[in-house]
Amino acid sequence: MAEHHVATHCPYCALQCGTELTGDTGAVSVSPSWFPVNRGGLCRKGWTAPEVLGSADRLYEPLLRNEHGELVATDWDDALDLVAAKLRDLASEYGPDAVGVFGGGGLTNEKAYSLGKFARLALGTSRIDYNGRFCMAAAATAGNAAFGVDRGLPFPVTDLDEAEVILLAGGNPAETMPPLMQHLEGAELVVIDPRRSATAERAKLHLRPRPGTDLALALGLLHIAVSEGWHDAEYTARRTTGFEQAWARAVGWWPERVERVTGVPASAQRQAVRMLAGARRAYVLTGRGAEQHGDGADTVAGFINLALALGLPGVTGSGYGCLTGQGNGQGGREHGQKADQLPGYRLITDPGARAHVAGVWGVAEESLPGPGIPATRLLESAGTAGGIRALLVFGANPVLSAPHAGLARAQLSRLDLLVVADFLPSETTRMADVVLPVTQWAEEEGTMTNLEGRVLRRRALLPPPGRARSDLEVLSGLAVRLGRSETSFPTRASAVFDELARASAGGPADYSGIDYERLDSGEPLHWPCPAEPEGGSPHPGTPRLFLDSFAHPDGRARFTAVDWHGPAESTDHEYPLVATTGRTSGHYQTGEQTRRVEELSEAEPESFVRLHPDTAARTGVHDGQLARVSSARGTALARARLDGSMRQDTLFLPIHYPGTGCANLLTNPVLDPRSGIPEFKVAAVSISGVEEVDT
Repeated sequence: MAEHHVATHCPYCALQCGTELTGDTGAVSVSPSWFPVNRGGLCRKGWTAPEVLGSADRLYEPLLRNEHGELVATDWDDALDLVAAKLRDLASEYGPDAVGVFGGGGLTNEKAYSLGKFARLALGTSRIDYNGRFCMAAAATAGNAAFGVDRGLPFPVTDLDEAEVILLAGGNPAETMPPLMQHLEGAELVVIDPRRSATAERAKLHLRPRPGTDLALALGLLHIAVSEGWHDAEYTARRTTGFEQAWARAVGWWPERVERVTGVPASAQRQAVRMLAGARRAYVLTGRGAEQHGDGADTVAGFINLALALGLPGVTGSGYGCLTGQGNGQGGREHGQKADQLPGYRLITDPGARAHVAGVWGVAEESLPGPGIPATRLLESAGTAGGIRALLVFGANPVLSAPHAGLARAQLSRLDLLVVADFLPSETTRMADVVLPVTQWAEEEGTMTNLEGRVLRRRALLPPPGRARSDLEVLSGLAVRLGRSETSFPTRASAVFDELARASAGGPADYSGIDYERLDSGEPLHWPCPAEPEGGSPHPGTPRLFLDSFAHPDGRARFTAVDWHGPAESTDHEYPLVATTGRTSGHYQTGEQTRRVEELSEAEPESFVRLHPDTAARTGVHDGQLARVSSARGTALARARLDGSMRQDTLFLPIHYPGTGCANLLTNPVLDPRSGIPEFKVAAVSISGVEEVDT
C-alpha cells in the first residue's frame, strides 16, 4: 500500500499542536509542524500518539452481552437494531428522559453537534451532558458571567510570548501541556498550587495554599490590590460594573487573615500583587486546580475580579484566560452536548435560540426538550425512580472519571441498557451491554477548536480498521431506526459542519462564516466568525475578544460578589489529611490511551501518592511502600513517594489509573451550585502502609 501523508493535530490536550502524519495501515509516524501553539515541538504524549492506533486490544467489531454475561461479537445491524428497540421500549414505558446521553470533550465539533441533535430529536430527551462538566464547567460559568461569553483564551496563545508577569492559579502546563511553556519563558511566573509542581519549580514566586482555600487567596489578592493603591479605578469605572459589591466582600480579607486561612504568607501575597500590577503586560490564567471545587465558579470569579481590578481583560498585551484541558474542551461545549446548551453556545432556555435551532433542524420549537442535569447527577440518577434507565456513552470513561467512582459504578450497574461507543476497551466498555467500535483521530475527518478559539481541521490518514465506523455513522444508523430520515443525520463530516455553522449563526460561538474550504486553505479562523454579508468580504475571524467591548449588552464586564466559606468536607480525627488529584506528564485523562504506550506506561506504571516525609513518619508509611488512602467514600491503593516539597497536610494522587489505584474512589461528588462541577481537589483522607506479601 502506498504511503500517505496528512497535516493534522495531536489527539490529546487543548493546545491541539500541529502535526504531520506519514504512513499506512502497517505503521504511522508523526512529526511536529510549525503551528503557532507548538512551533515545531511536541510533548512525549504527542510523539507516541500513533502507537495507540495499533493497540493489540483495539475494538474492531460490535459486541453484545449474551445470556452468560459475556461480550461477544455481532454484526452492526443486530447491534443497532437491538439498541434502537430497547431505547424505544424504555422511552415508551418511562418517558423520553429515561434515556441519557454522555459525551466527551475529545469528540470533534461535528460529533458533539450530532450527539446533541440526536439526543433532542431522535430521543427527545433532556438528559444529555458531557465529561467537560468535570473540568471546564466552573471556568465557563464564571467567564460567561463576567464577560458575556466563554472562550478559554480570548487571545492567541502567542500573545503570552510578550508577557512580563503571568499569574497561574491551579495550572501545571509544564506537565499537562509542555509546548505551552515556550510561550511563558519570557515572563516571571507567579504560580498558585499547594504542591511544588514542575511549573511551580520554574516560578519566580510560588504560593502554596491549603487545598480548598484558593478563593480566600483570590479575595486577599484583590484586597491588597485595592487597599494598597494598585487598583485601576479609571478602567473599572469605564469598562466594568459591580466593583463596589465585589469589594464589599473582599474588604474583610486582609493579608494576615488570608495567611491564617490559606497558609500563604502575607508578604508573598503582597509580592504577587506588586509583580502583576507593576508589569506593563500581565496575565491571570486559571486551571483545574482553581476550578474543581464545590465553589469552583466563585473561585474563578475571584481571580477574574483580581484581573478586572488591575485593568487587564480586553487590553492588548494583557488579559485573563483559562487553560482548557481536553482536546476539544472548547468546541465540545459549544455545540449542544452540554445539558443547558444548543449549538453556537446558546442557552436552551432562550426562546430565540430555540426558535433558530428548531428552524435549522426543521422541527417545531416546542418539540425541543428543556435543560438537563449536570453529568454527576445524571450518572447518580441511573436506575433510580425518575432517573435514567439507559445511557449511551460516546468518547468518555465515566466509570473512572466520575467523582466517587465506586458509586458511579454501582449506579451504572443498575441500568437496563448501557451502550458505549469507543475504540479501546475501558472500565466503562467492560460494564456495557453493547459496545460499538468507532474510529480514532487519524482515521476520521472533522474539526476541533483549541483553547484559543481557533477552529482546526482534523484529517484522516487511514481508513477505518476492521468493522469500525465513525460516530457520525453510528448516530445516523440509530436515528434512522428511531424514525428520523437519513438526511437529518448526515455521515459526511463536512456536511455536518455546514449545518453546525448555520445552527450557530448569531450565537456567541458563531461559526457561520467558516467552512472546510477556508480551513483547508490555512486561514487562521477564530470564532466568532459570522457569515459574510450580501456582497461583503468574508469575516476574518476574531483572534482577540473584548478589545472594544465585552459581550454583555452594555459592553461592560461584570465583577462578581463572592466570598469563601470553606470546602464541603473538613478534616477530622478519622481523616486528618487532605487529598488532591491531578495529572502527570506521561498520561492523559483516565489513561486508556497513554497506558497502552509502552514508553509512557513503563515511566509511570502504577498509581502513586506523594506525601511529605514528616507526614509519612507520623503515619508509618515508608518511601516505595504500597499505601492505603481512605476517605468516607472508599479506599485507593497507591505507591508512596516521599516528597519534601509537599505540604504536610496534603497528599497528591494522579487521576490516570484504574482498579484499586483509582483516585476517584476517594473524591467527593458534592457539586458547585453554579456550574455543577464536582469537588475533585479536596477530600478528607487518612493514609497507612500496606504490608505486601510475596507470592
